[in-house]
Amino acid sequence: MTDLRRITYLGHATTLVELDGVGVLTDPVLRRRVAHLVRAAPAAEFSHPNAVLISHGHLDHLDRSSLRRLSRDAVLVVPRGLARHVRPLGFRQVHEVEAGDEVAVGSVVVRTTPAEHGGRTTPGRPAGAVGYAVLGSRRVFFAGDTDLFDAMSGLVPGLDVALLPIWGWGPWIGPGHLDPERAAEAVARLRPRIVVPIHWGTLRPFYRGSRARFLREPAEAFVAATRERAPETTVSVLAPGQSLDF
Repeated sequence: MTDLRRITYLGHATTLVELDGVGVLTDPVLRRRVAHLVRAAPAAEFSHPNAVLISHGHLDHLDRSSLRRLSRDAVLVVPRGLARHVRPLGFRQVHEVEAGDEVAVGSVVVRTTPAEHGGRTTPGRPAGAVGYAVLGSRRVFFAGDTDLFDAMSGLVPGLDVALLPIWGWGPWIGPGHLDPERAAEAVARLRPRIVVPIHWGTLRPFYRGSRARFLREPAEAFVAATRERAPETTVSVLAPGQSLDF
């Protein structure tokens, strides 16, 4: 893995970033069903990561059952207030962070960034959300779940890849999310070399069919909007299980 620079989209907000010999897994949701949501595409196989990043406490981002499938040797990074929810799982290193904090993982540094994610809360879990920049020989930004915010412009200078949410898990999205047009504006502010849309096309309510329009149309709209607002950025649309070498 030492010379590998690869992004694998595992679905929803779950990605595996492989950079400089380190594997970083984001918001792992690996089960067929979480609460009332089912996967429209099966989870792909992947190697155990060196670090796991949790952006916030919503059930489609912090899934304890999925975390139980991972090696307890992985460094687990969570927003401030969430450590008590994950420490019983037995991870040897748990770091609580807020915007500006950094955690070294092997040859890369994980820097915590702000996020703007309002709307519903999960009972018993703090509502705060963050994003993360994975910094090494390349620079990757995982936005977690967020809307636009003022500090987004120039947030990660020299950004190689942005992993940006463009939708959700149903026919509409609430406050604190990016839709395709607002996600394209985020691309214009961040100015990455490559953008990979995430948080779309994976989860659906059990009472909606696997061919629902919201499982495919957000990506098409995002490609068109980004072509207009940020034509210098390459859009790489990945289906769950597909990878991008960068």
